[in-house]
Amino acid sequence: MFAGSLPGLVLLSLGQTMVVVCLCFDMVRAMSVPRSHRRYMASTVFRTLAVPSILVMGVSVLVDAIFWSWTDLVMGVFVMVMIIFRWHNDKDEDNWWKGKGKKLARWARKQLAPRPVLAPAMG
Repeated sequence: MFAGSLPGLVLLSLGQTMVVVCLCFDMVRAMSVPRSHRRYMASTVFRTLAVPSILVMGVSVLVDAIFWSWTDLVMGVFVMVMIIFRWHNDKDEDNWWKGKGKKLARWARKQLAPRPVLAPAMG
């Protein structure tokens, strides 16, 4: 029943808008000249929105399955598979996220490491 309420519809609309933006930036990425600033920006936006878009489409597909809306379910699965395919297929893109995994892991290890305990000054 949440999907039919006003907050549910607003969340669904925002999620679907994010999916459309993700797909539009993927199209810009595909049409842009390799190693250009436009392609770099489009690839960064696509990589940033891909995982949330997959999650939104997964929830949308689940809602369509609950309501037995088979045409919407098939279209949702198609869009979700297309985003996953494009996300996994183009690994050699130059984007902001390239190489960030190791840097973020190093930062997280540094943040989670135990702090050295300083002895109180004796005076």
